[in-house]
Amino acid sequence: MTVKTIAILMPGDMGHGVGLVLRQHGYETITSLAGRSERSRALADEGQVRDAGDLDATVAEADMILSILPPSAALGLADDVAAAMERTGKTPVYVDCNAISPGTAVAVSQTINKAGGAFIDAGIIGLAPHKSTGTRFYVSGADTAPMTDLNGKGFEVLSLGNDVGRASAMKMVYAAVTKGSWTLWTSVLLTAERNGLLDDLVAEFEHSQKATLAAMRGKISALPADSARWVGEMEEIAKTSSEAGVTSGFHDGAAWIFQLLSETPYAEETRQNMDTSRTMETSVKAFAEALAKRTET
Repeated sequence: MTVKTIAILMPGDMGHGVGLVLRQHGYETITSLAGRSERSRALADEGQVRDAGDLDATVAEADMILSILPPSAALGLADDVAAAMERTGKTPVYVDCNAISPGTAVAVSQTINKAGGAFIDAGIIGLAPHKSTGTRFYVSGADTAPMTDLNGKGFEVLSLGNDVGRASAMKMVYAAVTKGSWTLWTSVLLTAERNGLLDDLVAEFEHSQKATLAAMRGKISALPADSARWVGEMEEIAKTSSEAGVTSGFHDGAAWIFQLLSETPYAEETRQNMDTSRTMETSVKAFAEALAKRTET
């Protein structure tokens, strides 16, 4: 099939960047902004993603749908799109690009297939493609050609074979290291703060772990802005480990950390307006205050 119109559901931090590079490579990019926030509308404008109206209108116009949203919403969107496919009689290729476990990817594929739609499993690694030249989409499924045809159109597309779930598993094991490391650092620093040792630990890291400390300083203060949506991703990583017969405990803990960070005042920030001058130490002390409030209640 020839793909000309691609729906981005939804145009958030990643989605609007994907939409922008696809638009720059000649594709018509659309979305449904019905019921969406002003921030979503602003990001859609920034990404040159056109509002096609309600979900039925969007599905009817699209040749392919890229589902890019928090993992906790992946199954719900699939249900909604499948219902729209049945109402409109239009079955665009559905690509789930979310941070979900292989088991969740299979469940999404079954929903879409039941409605008559073709399904591609995808996992995104890297920054939004309008910010980086290194963004990669790993894909798997019975026919990944609609996605591999996008290779070089603002990002790289790599196929992992015919099995649904392989692309999602790749995203999960990759993010298990990146975001998992960030939450481990946060947990360690928070524990040090609760023991009155934060400054002492930082001094020791300055002496013996300079590279790790620099990475901590570069990342930890920014985590609250994304923390709420990353809780679900850590839960999906934990589920992926469990599905593989491996302990889920590491990333159950990572989900716990992101949930705590989402309870701090800094969680109201976005990537666009966060205070980049805030120190790691200030952030950790705020995390400790949020934990103390939990203890009080």
